[in-house]
Amino acid sequence: MQFNPEKCRIEDVPMKPFIDQDEIWDLINNTPSSKELVQRVIQKSLNKERLTMAEVAVLINADSPELIEEIKAGARELKERVYGNRIVLFAPLYVGNKCANNCTYCGFRSTNKEAVRKTLDKSELIKEVEALEDNGQKRLILVYGEHRDYSPEYIAESVRTVYGVKKGQGEIRRVNINAAPMEIEGYKIVKEAGIGTYQIFQETYHPEEYKKYHLAGQKADFDYRLTGLDRAQEAGVDDVGIGSLFGLYDWRFEVIGLVRHTNHLEACYNVGPHTISFPRITDAAGTNLTGEYFVSDKDFTRLVAILRLAVPYTGLILTAREPEHIRREVMRFGVSQIDGGTKIELGAYADSVNEDQNLNKEQFTINDNRSLGEVIEELLEDGYLPSFCTACYRNGRTGEHFMEFSVPGFIKKFCSPNAMLTLAEYLEDYAKPHIAKKGWDVIQKNIDKLKETAEPRVIEMLDDRLEQIRKGKRDLYF
Repeated sequence: MQFNPEKCRIEDVPMKPFIDQDEIWDLINNTPSSKELVQRVIQKSLNKERLTMAEVAVLINADSPELIEEIKAGARELKERVYGNRIVLFAPLYVGNKCANNCTYCGFRSTNKEAVRKTLDKSELIKEVEALEDNGQKRLILVYGEHRDYSPEYIAESVRTVYGVKKGQGEIRRVNINAAPMEIEGYKIVKEAGIGTYQIFQETYHPEEYKKYHLAGQKADFDYRLTGLDRAQEAGVDDVGIGSLFGLYDWRFEVIGLVRHTNHLEACYNVGPHTISFPRITDAAGTNLTGEYFVSDKDFTRLVAILRLAVPYTGLILTAREPEHIRREVMRFGVSQIDGGTKIELGAYADSVNEDQNLNKEQFTINDNRSLGEVIEELLEDGYLPSFCTACYRNGRTGEHFMEFSVPGFIKKFCSPNAMLTLAEYLEDYAKPHIAKKGWDVIQKNIDKLKETAEPRVIEMLDDRLEQIRKGKRDLYF
């Protein structure tokens, strides 16, 4: 990692906030857009170059149905070039919902006296992980409320606990984190536990609107949250994720805010965010938002395509906040990671008796309640290659090193074979027979396609490893 002090913080001098709302609005209001400009911007993205904020504004201001469809078509082609047909799967695991913040859109807010507060103890955490492993999960994101009880030491210990749970053929190979911003020393502590991506969502990049929603707690400090991932990078956590909660402010502003944040991280640390998330607001206990900035399905699908073109090599995460039909649509032209079999009530994976959502026990409403198996079956039917791959992280291909592999296009060469290997594990260990048949058919189709470009030696190695998996060997990867 090479730090650029001219553009970022120098030693202990506080960093100047890098979000300029006037600059963003000037781009939105004054950037022209036309068919020629849109096509030029799309071609730049297809050349696998990240777009500038002004170029993103060209796409945002392309309002005609014809141009919007052209943007989606470009995003679909780009996704195929960079990611192929892979969809990475994960599950969220809520560890504790105590929270000192008072965020008006969130069921965990401190003023929600009806919220049922809970923190999983070690035995409960182990039971949750075992239940997730029984379903075939390999990748988790641990979610914590923002509270003094969830210290860096506590988070690190819970990560180590999760990695230590092995049940049958099950194991968790990647633990990402969604938690409060920390000081540099705190990030160092959680890094030592072997975390993957550290996520911090800014929620809204508009400072004034931010104040309206965040009334108390550390999260009320816009600048501290905005620079949270800079401190992570300075601590050596080079794999970070950003996000915005769409519906708090104008979606056009938030899209450019995400791109500006990406620019900042790349300028300062030579590596942008590993992932970008873009959840839409859904109902939460006791909230009463006006809906002034709620994002329609039409605009949501559009903004996902714009983000895909804006940041060709950044993973785009779509969660079960969205209903099935929206998830299915935007996977075609943007999304590379989704959750499956999601439950966000603490302890709900191990306790399958009550399947109904209780918003006083959950952060928000989820709209896709399907099991992991059902999600995988749909992916297979739609021609996707479901993946639980974690090879890059465990081989040190993260941060700047990840960009070295991904930018030239090598990622597809590593990830397609690895996706097949992890899918084969799932099919052998957890899939129902009819899903297993569909899965092996998809694997064979992908092998046949890979033969068109891969060296014969690669195909031989892949076939050999697939056969080893059939015989019981696990955790094989390129």
